[in-house]
Amino acid sequence: MTDRLRREVCALHAELTRNGLVAWTSGNLSARVPGEDKMVIKASGVPYDDLSPDAIVVCDLHGELLEGDLSPSSDAATHGYVYRHMPDVGGVAHTHSTYATAWAARGEAIPCVLTAMADEFGGEIPVGPFALIGGEEIGQGIVETLSGHRSPAIVMRSHGVFTIGEDARAAIKAAVMCEDVARTVHVARQLGEPLAIEPEHVDALWERYQNVYGQR
Repeated sequence: MTDRLRREVCALHAELTRNGLVAWTSGNLSARVPGEDKMVIKASGVPYDDLSPDAIVVCDLHGELLEGDLSPSSDAATHGYVYRHMPDVGGVAHTHSTYATAWAARGEAIPCVLTAMADEFGGEIPVGPFALIGGEEIGQGIVETLSGHRSPAIVMRSHGVFTIGEDARAAIKAAVMCEDVARTVHVARQLGEPLAIEPEHVDALWERYQNVYGQR
């Protein structure tokens, strides 16, 4: 299981570069190891072109290295904190994607003004508090903020985007869609003030997307 997850998470990192969500070595993705207090996560500072399953290391849920020859991501403690406190989460992604991170720099939630946002996020994409990198403070901010939201994405003030999902692929999808709507809402603001969607319509769109859309 662990080896399979390392290969899967390694391959999924290509989505970060393919969708223009990261620059140089920034950003990371992790996956929980089912049934164990472990996760797999990108090693620190490894260029995406050089990424291989060996550069996806195994850590405990405090971010401490268990398997692998490389140091884990500096966000490992953040990912581990999320897994410890959100047991339904199986994947966590982190990016500094341009438009969503611009909202983070403003310390502003992304308002729900698009049906695509209602579908994917069930409302606004909330903004989390400022926290220094390296410890569990970012994870605490993520858990405390998302606990009151349906959104699988959060923009952490002055930092960037963190997304969660039932698995690593779902977390990546949330990161891609977060940047997409962040860009559209930014462009809309250049034309004037975007119009909010009524809460009951947000609820209806969310319910439909979660339970009807796609192949069942």
